[in-house]
Amino acid sequence: MTKTKWALDPAHSSVDFSVRHMMIANVKGTFNSFSANIEADPADLTTANIEFSVETSSVDTRNQDRDGHLVSADFFDAANFPAMNFKATNIEKTDDGEYNVTGDLTLRGVTKQETFAVSFEGQGKDPWGNEKVGFSAAGTLNRSDYGLVWNAALETGGVLVGDKVKINLQIQAAKAE
Repeated sequence: MTKTKWALDPAHSSVDFSVRHMMIANVKGTFNSFSANIEADPADLTTANIEFSVETSSVDTRNQDRDGHLVSADFFDAANFPAMNFKATNIEKTDDGEYNVTGDLTLRGVTKQETFAVSFEGQGKDPWGNEKVGFSAAGTLNRSDYGLVWNAALETGGVLVGDKVKINLQIQAAKAE
């Protein structure tokens, strides 16, 4: 197959995260608004062009007060930095349908190189004849690298919010016409 443009299907995709809370549990959340520009041959992602953008104000942890704090200047500062962006710069095949996708992640005006493990989940036609592909991606980043340093010390030792944030993406896209 040749390199093709793929349109993100947000109804069948997700951008989720989890972070340690009080050093005893994980809090999970999602972003409800995101977009992507994907130009790829699903059989060989090594030549793909991938750009991804997430609206930071769309964070949803199922707790309105916490979400309000996350979009404030203490964390995402969504008023000044409305998007988190990723642009792939190197894609390395690690196994059949498995890749390490490295790129520039920009959050709060800070750009760092991050690598995500990406799996090609498959390809097929939906009941209406549209060609679809699926991918999953996982990675971990340190929020402090991007200036997200707000925290509170715990009486029992440790901190309220962990530094490592686990990212998980489930992506479905349709062949663009």
